Amino acid sequence: ATNNQHKLREIREIAGTHLAILSLKDVNLDIEIPETQETIEGNAVQKARFVYEKTGLNCFADDTGLEIDALDGRPGVYSARYAGEGCSFDDNVQKILTELDGVENRKAKFRCIIHLGKKRDRWIWI
Repeated sequence: ATNNQHKLREIREIAGTHLAILSLKDVNLDIEIPETQETIEGNAVQKARFVYEKTGLNCFADDTGLEIDALDGRPGVYSARYAGEGCSFDDNVQKILTELDGVENRKAKFRCIIHLGKKRDRWIWI
């Protein structure tokens, strides 16, 4: 469930010739799928189901968030818009660095959830 060329290239390399990986554009969905859920899992499910409902094609979608221990797991699901709607990647980084000013423990992780949307939903946890 993406038109991100970098992500498509990576997935196509992993799948090799075993699967045909199509972009949203390839299936005539020229749309930005909303991410309105409160969790990373919820957004992955929302996107995969949206594409399946529109096309009838099995679809996997992901959502990823940066979880910082010292910030109680923030920004998490809000990673892409942590500094506010319409803000840039650099704005988000600056907000995080400001919040971590003086904090020694900066342990963090990226959490990615991939959801396969089809007649019977499946989860892949990474």
